Amino acid sequence: MELVTFLIDFIIHIDKHLEAFVTSYGVWVYALLFLIIFVETGVVVMPFLPGDSLLFVVGAMCGVGLMSYPLAVGLLFVAAVLGDQCNYSIGRYFGPKVFQWEQSRYFNKKAFDQAHAFYERYGGITIVAARFMPFLRTFAPFVGGVSQMTRSKFTFYNIGGAVLWVGGIVTAGYFFGNVPFVKEHLEKIIWAMILIPGLLVLFGAWKAGRKARPST
Repeated sequence: MELVTFLIDFIIHIDKHLEAFVTSYGVWVYALLFLIIFVETGVVVMPFLPGDSLLFVVGAMCGVGLMSYPLAVGLLFVAAVLGDQCNYSIGRYFGPKVFQWEQSRYFNKKAFDQAHAFYERYGGITIVAARFMPFLRTFAPFVGGVSQMTRSKFTFYNIGGAVLWVGGIVTAGYFFGNVPFVKEHLEKIIWAMILIPGLLVLFGAWKAGRKARPST
């Protein structure tokens, strides 16, 4: 329970936690950020890490000179690409047998089913769109591997999605993260970055499920 409380506090107040880490450990913050992005995108059992809000806050910190913008974007882009490639490889290894797995503390069956329904509805572009959607971001590359998407096709969508996700959100944070209104309402913005994409995922999965359901 304490871990859950800490994670929620870390996600909602990530600006304060990250600034404290930079102050205490300096350049080691880049290694921490690389690890967080790689694990969130590369390990199927870790879909709750703060990807979008983290990138936005990193951009804001670059904007005031606490971090290097080109170094942060470059490292996080590599972490995002490698993470998805790892996740895709895991999916290819386990293959269709995943559909028989049951819900457990290590495998979110519902999130997997939602990602699969979304993938069936929208195809390869899911890999790009999923970058901006919590939970789906973690499962989309895994589903791509399970569905036996070719590695070359997956890599194309993977790199394109990483460029848009990392470059887009870090840059948005760089230019807007230190605007007084944004700083004052950052907690609400972070909640919106989590909840709005999540609702879009649920709606997309629901529509895909209805379309796949045979008519009576």
